[in-house]
Amino acid sequence: MKTYALYSFAALAEIAGCFAFWAWWRLEKSVWWLAPGMLSLVLFAWALALVPSEAAGRAYAAYGSIYILASILWLWMVEAGCRIGGMRSVSPYALPAAPSSCSGHGALDGRAA
Repeated sequence: MKTYALYSFAALAEIAGCFAFWAWWRLEKSVWWLAPGMLSLVLFAWALALVPSEAAGRAYAAYGSIYILASILWLWMVEAGCRIGGMRSVSPYALPAAPSSCSGHGALDGRAA
């Protein structure tokens, strides 16, 4: 169970770190977005290094499946019309609306960007 928690944390940290760089570059966000992005990427590498494994290849293969799941969830929750700090998603790949429990918090409104 600890391994899955580390993989999940690593996946979230990797996606968030890359998203911060993308937001700075593509959405012209402040250069300050790079600081949490770099921290997230450091945490990603640290978390994967903590995973006990005799063979690094198997560890990264197992991590890959968790990363794919996290990526799909990120796409669904963030890129499908979420607002992050007032930023509206610009993705043309909007997925179906997230559960209504998200819409009451101002995160998702169920519409594509």
